[in-house]
Amino acid sequence: MTTLRSLAIAVLLSVCFPVVASDVDEARALFKRNLAAIHKRDKAAYLACYVDAKTLVRVTAEGPALGYEDFAKQAGEKWPDTLVADDLSLTPVSPGIVYGTYRYRVRYGAEEHAGLSERLFLKTGKGWRIAVTSAWEAPPGTPPPPHAYTGATLLDGNGDPPVKDAVVLVRNGRIECAGPAATCAVPRGVAVTDAKGSWIVPGLVDAHVHFGQTGFGDGRPDAFDIRAAHPYDETQRELRTRPERFFRSYVCSGVTSVFDVGGYAWSLDLAARSENDSLAPRIVAAGPLLSTLDFWLNLPGEKQFLHLKDAESAKAGVAYLASRGARAVKVWYLVRPDVPVTATAPAVLAAGEEAKKRGLPLIVHATGLAEAKVALKAGAKLLVHSVIDQPVDEEFLALAKANGTIYNPTLVVLDGYVAVARGFAAHAPVAIDDPNGCVDAVTKARLVETARLELPAAVDLGRFEKRAVPARAIAAANLKRVRDAGIPIAMGTDAGNPGTLHGPSVHAEMEAMQTAGMTPMEVLVASTKGGSRAMGRDDVGTLEKGKRADFILVEADPLEGIANLRKLNAVVRGGVYRTQAELRAIVAAEPRP
Repeated sequence: MTTLRSLAIAVLLSVCFPVVASDVDEARALFKRNLAAIHKRDKAAYLACYVDAKTLVRVTAEGPALGYEDFAKQAGEKWPDTLVADDLSLTPVSPGIVYGTYRYRVRYGAEEHAGLSERLFLKTGKGWRIAVTSAWEAPPGTPPPPHAYTGATLLDGNGDPPVKDAVVLVRNGRIECAGPAATCAVPRGVAVTDAKGSWIVPGLVDAHVHFGQTGFGDGRPDAFDIRAAHPYDETQRELRTRPERFFRSYVCSGVTSVFDVGGYAWSLDLAARSENDSLAPRIVAAGPLLSTLDFWLNLPGEKQFLHLKDAESAKAGVAYLASRGARAVKVWYLVRPDVPVTATAPAVLAAGEEAKKRGLPLIVHATGLAEAKVALKAGAKLLVHSVIDQPVDEEFLALAKANGTIYNPTLVVLDGYVAVARGFAAHAPVAIDDPNGCVDAVTKARLVETARLELPAAVDLGRFEKRAVPARAIAAANLKRVRDAGIPIAMGTDAGNPGTLHGPSVHAEMEAMQTAGMTPMEVLVASTKGGSRAMGRDDVGTLEKGKRADFILVEADPLEGIANLRKLNAVVRGGVYRTQAELRAIVAAEPRP
């Protein structure tokens, strides 16, 4: 109320007195000095910006706080790690008085706030000073101020030719214009980032992740049973309560959207939890999986695997997923000598039919050609793994084309299992491929435990190696056949599995796709537009008018080699710009449980 009353008086005064034009310039200069002092952590320069009087007003959540003396005592006790101030608006209200507002984003370690701040600038005998200051935090989902990025080379995610000297204009968290500077004018007053020398690319989409897994053996005791050191129920508690550590790793790695294709029911709640968090990827989740095996890896009161044993269980499982808000129906299609394809096909077909009735896409884990064909006959819209037992044939390709199926190759996930098994066997830490320093402290601590924990007795390193080498060769060849047939492809890592880390694992996957025969442009499209199609989100994946403002800036041309996406300069998520250095600092500051 104090600020509003002051402003009202000032407005009345402005009717009676002429405004000095230079007042706005003086206020703007003071505002810049104030920000510079904060950035330099210069307490003396900071305090010199404020009225040294009992009438200095700070508006807080508890009401106005008056006086310079108390203000000076607390100033400089806690400098922000980041302060961004944009959208400054200055209004001269009478000679020597200027009212201003600006939008702020401030960060202290892992804690961040954004909102609107007010200033009343006053001309005094000692020069211009700030007489009133306030800050109001914005509600979640409030778009950031408009911003323009100029001078970069634009790759829009559609596969179109690069646009040099491009402009990307962002307003209300969406793309207002993306294209040549001649067609995307920057409005007056909009803040501009000079991105010359960079490439702007849509935010990466990982179309195959699992938030219910850690990237280490504690999340998959069926493969690496280390429950004596890490009880499975405690691991799941950590994952459920603190998914933010993985959120930050994704955004830090340039991944702005992910598809969780199977886990506990709590994963379905992550979409709402992350949508308005600019430090989290956008999330679509499938929830619990329908499994052709009665798999044991559940909790006493929760299931992530629902046994798909017949048509009735298929209908019941799909109905449950629909009632829980799942965005897809995932079938974990495993076969064994005692559970052959012929015995499981009717249940999978029934699941596909029920999913279609309820308007839910069917997505299927099927690594064998026979079960993959059953999945396609059931109407699978997304195959979340490569076929790795034999070459795909014409029947497979024809079924995939008829369905409009998207193929998600996950080429390197088995290498992660091998890496963890080798770490246990050699009593050595697992190497981390993390070019931008995005892996959280808890995950890094887990990955060095292979140096002290014994290799679980049930783990056969040779078996892992024997399976991974031929599987990857067949998967790479099949990816090329699928690509040549014109079947759409989406990049996905299967992150959360042992050795496949949330966030930076996208780099090895994309590079493996290029090695398999895809061009860098094809890999880029699969990792942006392809992933958004797999998720069922048409508001992300490309840089076009109306799409969400999710994109990355890299310092080298991805079309010369997709590995250049490792050279990340900055990430824009929901229109909020952060340098890679800031994102790395945020990951490092994330509190440990």
